Amino acid sequence: MSDQGKRQEGKNLKSSTFPPKAHFPLMVGYKCIEREQATSMAAKEKLEAVLNVALRVPSIMLLDVLYRWDVSSFFQQIQRSSLNNNPLFQYKYLALNMHYVGYILSVVLLTLPRQHLVQLYLYVLTALLLYAGHQISRDYVRSELESAYEGPMYLEPLSMNRFTTALIGQLVVCTLCSCVMKTKQIWLFSAHMLPLLARLCLVPLETIVIINKFAMIFTGLEVLYFLASNLLVPYNLAKSAYRELVQVVEVYGLLALGMSLWNQLVVPVLFMVFWLVLFALQIYSYFSTRDQPASRERLLFLFLTSIAECCSTPYSLLGLVFTVSFVALGVLTLCKFYLQGYRAFMNDPAMNRGMTEGVTLLILAVQTGLIELQVVHRAFLLSIILFIVVASILQSMLEIADPIVLALGASRDKSLWKHFRAVSLCLFLLVFPAYMAYMICQFFHMDFWLLIIISSSILTSLQVLGTLFIYVLFMVEEFRKEPVENMDDVIYYVNGTYRLLEFLVALCVVAYGVSETIFGEWTVMGSMIIFIHSYYNVWLRAQLGWKSFLLRRDAVNKIKSLPIATKEQLEKHNDICAICYQDMKTAVITPCSHFFHAGCLKKWLYVQETCPLCHCQLKNSSYLPGLGPDPTQPPNPGAEQNIGPQQGTDPPGVDHPAGRNVSGPSDSNTLAVERPKSQEETVGSKDNTLVPDTCPVAGIQAEERRQELQGILQEDLTQD
Repeated sequence: MSDQGKRQEGKNLKSSTFPPKAHFPLMVGYKCIEREQATSMAAKEKLEAVLNVALRVPSIMLLDVLYRWDVSSFFQQIQRSSLNNNPLFQYKYLALNMHYVGYILSVVLLTLPRQHLVQLYLYVLTALLLYAGHQISRDYVRSELESAYEGPMYLEPLSMNRFTTALIGQLVVCTLCSCVMKTKQIWLFSAHMLPLLARLCLVPLETIVIINKFAMIFTGLEVLYFLASNLLVPYNLAKSAYRELVQVVEVYGLLALGMSLWNQLVVPVLFMVFWLVLFALQIYSYFSTRDQPASRERLLFLFLTSIAECCSTPYSLLGLVFTVSFVALGVLTLCKFYLQGYRAFMNDPAMNRGMTEGVTLLILAVQTGLIELQVVHRAFLLSIILFIVVASILQSMLEIADPIVLALGASRDKSLWKHFRAVSLCLFLLVFPAYMAYMICQFFHMDFWLLIIISSSILTSLQVLGTLFIYVLFMVEEFRKEPVENMDDVIYYVNGTYRLLEFLVALCVVAYGVSETIFGEWTVMGSMIIFIHSYYNVWLRAQLGWKSFLLRRDAVNKIKSLPIATKEQLEKHNDICAICYQDMKTAVITPCSHFFHAGCLKKWLYVQETCPLCHCQLKNSSYLPGLGPDPTQPPNPGAEQNIGPQQGTDPPGVDHPAGRNVSGPSDSNTLAVERPKSQEETVGSKDNTLVPDTCPVAGIQAEERRQELQGILQEDLTQD
């Protein structure tokens, strides 16, 4: 190809790859438009989410009011008043029907789709605006009758001012109605302006009164016509909703339907907003009737009594439960953010949902019959329940902080700020539960429930002490640059002591509950709670503890059954432990002739029963005491180094069929680690040969194996 052809081809390629310079402003403009559209869409979604919650809160408030409404006392008040002769209040069943109709309307408003709910509120808003317009006309006609002036308005300044004010108000009402209903036919909402037009035409005042009544009747007829034209809309909505529900149940099941409704209605946020509105109204009603400021003790009593007033119905109790759950979630999120910063959200976006504290409050409230008590007794009982919830939040904070603090102590991170945050949070969890237990003993008479709170707080402080003790051991080990002997045993005993105390407290709670059920008042709910508590907090904990004890005992027995390496074998082996990467002054020998520290191998056996290097099963009866050869028998001379057996060599006790070619280990994770030697040591060795630093399996490097072993040991340490 000629040079001219090449240049033409290059121009064509450039024009096809890169757009002309004139197109770059257009591309930038398109990107800006797309960014603005994305921003507007995000804002629209947030607004829809807010409306989805805010427009459903009145339905729950109506349910709460209907639950509080006592029909019998209502009719007794009606009989004492002047409304006794009203035919609407002659029959009690009419009020009962109104009660049930209110429940149905509340449920419909609660489950209505967002688009139809917004449309319904717009209709209600239009009706309120029309009522406001007629109220303005009625007030204007009354003021004109009181003035008794029938002449031209421009001759009387007061009459002109009244007319101008009423006219502006009516125009605003008509404009708002046309905007809400999205129509340009403004005359449909201007019937209440007829009295003003009549006054402008100098119509007599008596006639203006008749015109005002006619305007009200005309507006009422418009509303009736609108309702009649949309009479089948509720039926069609119910029919389509029933069809969709049947299809969802047939395809996905009832559970999927329940989860879909839960997510669409945003039930936790909805009930939380409802309860916060109730609480704010209760606080406002208190301060609006008090002139002088209250003392600190009075404010604390006001806080408890306001909460007690706002949990007198099942709906408000659910609102309090979800509010406590969100508060617990916020505290736990703040705790994790304090420990890890923004990494807490990247590593664990789900976070702790805080539902444990909410469920605890709900169970205790149902068991003690909280909503049936008087306000003062309810406030006292609620204070005890809130103490239990706070103790649960502290325990959840410790569950978040414990693995982070231990991992920070075991790591080589020398950031003082990270260590300060971890230690300061542990000190807070050490001091605050103890202070809370002290305050409970000072201000409350001791009973069994308070004893549970105190014991739980003391157990939390003890567990924090154990965590700090292990953290200090890790730091000492880091500064000494060599492992602390029996570290695993110390960790096991510290955690085991706490678990044993926790198990004894749970057992005492079950024993007290059983005694109260047998010798006291028996309830179905109390028996169910005792059964659940016995299963989860006693039986499962006992099973878990016994399983951990058996695993530990089995690992110790396996270690004891392995032969101990002699000094000559260690000198000849001249290697490091492949688990902790430290020099071996003492070691045990596995059946596959690999050397490990006894403590390191014991930690490994908690996880799996195979050799860390070649993955051979260590549970071999021929190497147990009294069942095979002498356990102190030296290993195979060809397997002195921590490398996999070469081709044609087998671990002791393994037979292969005749004629079968036996090669070395083929596991991709099989690897031996060689202690790094200096150049002088390598040159001064006996045979001047280099020992391979990797396993015969190609592609697996020592660093990968080291990271895998450290990860498994870290998980085991966290579980302990």
